[in-house]
Amino acid sequence: MMKFAWLLPFLLLAGCAQDEFADLRAFLAASGQGTQQKLEPLPPVKTQEAFTYDPGELPDPFRPRSMKAGKGGGGVQPDLNRPKGPLEQDPLDGLRMVGTIEKNGKLYALVRRPDGTLYRVEKGDHIGQNHGIILAISDANIDIKEVVQDGAGDWTESKASMALQE
Repeated sequence: MMKFAWLLPFLLLAGCAQDEFADLRAFLAASGQGTQQKLEPLPPVKTQEAFTYDPGELPDPFRPRSMKAGKGGGGVQPDLNRPKGPLEQDPLDGLRMVGTIEKNGKLYALVRRPDGTLYRVEKGDHIGQNHGIILAISDANIDIKEVVQDGAGDWTESKASMALQE
C-alpha cells in the first residue's frame, strides 16, 4: 500500500476536476446561430475610356534639349561657338558677389566660385551657365542678362541679379 501513496494526491485532484468552461462553450455555440447577414453585391465596375496623348510637335520633356536655334528664328541667340570662361562653369546661384573694387574710376566686382577661387569681373563679362552677360555693377549687386532656351526651342532673354554677400 505504501508503494502507491504517492498516487493518492493525483487521484483526489482528478476527481475534483470538472469542465469549468462548459458554459462559455455553450454561449459561443448559441450566439453564432441565426445571425447570418446577406451581403449586398458589389457595384458594377465602370470601364474607363482609353486616353491617348498626342504631343504633336512639342519636345519630349524626358529627353535633354539640344542647344540649337528655335523654329521661330528670333533675333536673340547666344554665341555657342565662343569658348567659355571659368565663371561660366557654375550656375549663378553657386557664385557669390563678395565685394567691389574701384580702379582708375572703373568699378569692378569680386565674384567667388564654389571652389573658393576669387575673380574680378567688369561690365560685359560672361557669367553663369545660361549665357549671362554683366550689364551693370554697383556697390550692392551685379545686374545680369541671361539668354535661355524656352520649351519651344526659342532663345529668350531674362534678367538676373547677384546681391552682395556679407
